[in-house]
Amino acid sequence: MERFQKFILLPLILTALLPGLGFCYSIINGPTNATVLAGSEVRFNCTVSVGWVILIWLSNGNPVLTVINSQGAVETSDRFTSQNYTSSIGFTSELIIRNTQLSDSGKIECSTQQPSENSFAFLSVQVNGSLFIKNSTLTVKENKTIEIVCEALGWAPSPDITWMTNDSVIDKSRYVTQQSQGSNGLHNALSILTLTPMDTEILTCLADIEALPNPQNATVTVIFVTSTIGSTYQNEIRKVSTEKKKDGNLENRQRHGSENQGYIPEELWNTEQIPRIASLPPMSSKFTVSAADLHTSSVPKVQPQRRTDYPISPKKIRNVTLV
Repeated sequence: MERFQKFILLPLILTALLPGLGFCYSIINGPTNATVLAGSEVRFNCTVSVGWVILIWLSNGNPVLTVINSQGAVETSDRFTSQNYTSSIGFTSELIIRNTQLSDSGKIECSTQQPSENSFAFLSVQVNGSLFIKNSTLTVKENKTIEIVCEALGWAPSPDITWMTNDSVIDKSRYVTQQSQGSNGLHNALSILTLTPMDTEILTCLADIEALPNPQNATVTVIFVTSTIGSTYQNEIRKVSTEKKKDGNLENRQRHGSENQGYIPEELWNTEQIPRIASLPPMSSKFTVSAADLHTSSVPKVQPQRRTDYPISPKKIRNVTLV
């Protein structure tokens, strides 16, 4: 019985002693999951016990970096490098991935090339896309229902869209969000909020993914206008327009007055084309009458007649009456 117990305990003792003697080693702590934004840096740690010989890092099954105990790290890419730390409990290799890309997402594995001696984690590389609302300000009349569209483009994964009014979260039943994926693997989202404003308010559309420390946001200011205010405003605009027309008509009348339609400009008369008036013979201031003529009263007296062989052109005068 005692011999049987010793037979069972011996392998357990040898298993405990082998790592110290350099015959066996194991992974003490493996890498942990990480989520980062594309373009940033991420690090994974793998700690093996004393006596290790080789450690290999793999990304989605492809070796990206090898660390050999006797030689150090063997780097094959500028994006995949490492830092090493040694302690009393073992050796730690830190894998550093720079300028992370969407294609880096997946399984990150630490292997010691021994049976059942590997440890892995998952890397999620996310893309922070754009977010916008077309109009930054909207004017809405009383009892008017509007739709406000918030668009998110080029995200990975598709962002979680929420809405807020001032500082309050809007119920999801008041908006609809549609998602789609492009050929480049990035996601788009379109969120439509239906609203009947009762007052002026600031609306905020928020897009969030795990890698973002804070959600990205876009805002729009909705200006509420009551029908009374709108009517008064329109009346004032009409009143100002009418006053301007009156002032303009009065100014024109004061400037131009009323015209005499019978006036003909003096320039239209060409004096060179008018025949000159024939000169009348000189008239003597004294008259000589014969005695015979004085006694022949039965003969009718001939009245002198005006010659009409020349035109008389009286000058017309332009009269202007100011009102």
